[in-house]
Amino acid sequence: MRLPDALPVAEVEQDAWAARKQWVHTGDLDIAYVEIPGAGPPLLLIHGFTDTSRSFSLLAPHLAGRRLIMPDLRGHGATQAGDGCRVSDFAEDIAGLIRQLRLDRPVVVGHSLGGMVAIALAARHPDLIGGLVVLASALKPGFTPDHPLPVGIRALRDPISPTDPFFAWWHACGASVPQPFLAGLAKEASAMPAARWRGILEEVRMTDLAAEARAVRIRTLIIAGACDPLFGEAHQQALAEALTGSSLVRAQNCGHNLHWEDPALVASAIAEMLTGR
Repeated sequence: MRLPDALPVAEVEQDAWAARKQWVHTGDLDIAYVEIPGAGPPLLLIHGFTDTSRSFSLLAPHLAGRRLIMPDLRGHGATQAGDGCRVSDFAEDIAGLIRQLRLDRPVVVGHSLGGMVAIALAARHPDLIGGLVVLASALKPGFTPDHPLPVGIRALRDPISPTDPFFAWWHACGASVPQPFLAGLAKEASAMPAARWRGILEEVRMTDLAAEARAVRIRTLIIAGACDPLFGEAHQQALAEALTGSSLVRAQNCGHNLHWEDPALVASAIAEMLTGR
């Protein structure tokens, strides 16, 4: 049963999030997304690796009144996997979604892998988007084989358990983040086959968006967690230097998942960007 659009997001239980999903066909895929109606320029929020639209369910109440579109990337959540898992494949899917939903130059907000997708989208289709917000992301992840992320993913075996100890590291965040939310993310991520985890990670490891970022000419905001164990200070400086004219905001007490840990700060920074302050 689909929940009524008028239901306040803050009151939507985590186990009901999937019931809000709709689908749009673009290219060769049916892409799942959650839409929350509102005014102003649409915000298109793109989640990170192994997450789903649920990743923004804690941020959405702080963006109340604005129209939000939150898709599941291909191979994640309720969206079909398709044939490729490159950053460019994800970006083309999002371009198709923007066209199919006839979104008028949305501001694209991307977290981690979603931030990389957003940069690729902005470089490839500058006419489609009106602004860019990059959360805890990177131009070139550069994970070495002994980094905890590839090590942890290599150890995963099907069927992946949502209580696998790896999720305690992968979804690490402050104690204020609700456990039902983290449990929902782990359940959805564990439904992805281990081979898909490894395939997407390998594509991400090989990605270098430096040239694409230098081609971006739209207003851009970078928001970084000061305690991010994945993409630290060097990654954020590289982003700021490549994305001409961008602004950088640091969430001092946050790690990689800053929109879970301090959604009010992230929403405030986005609102200031939208109002031009």
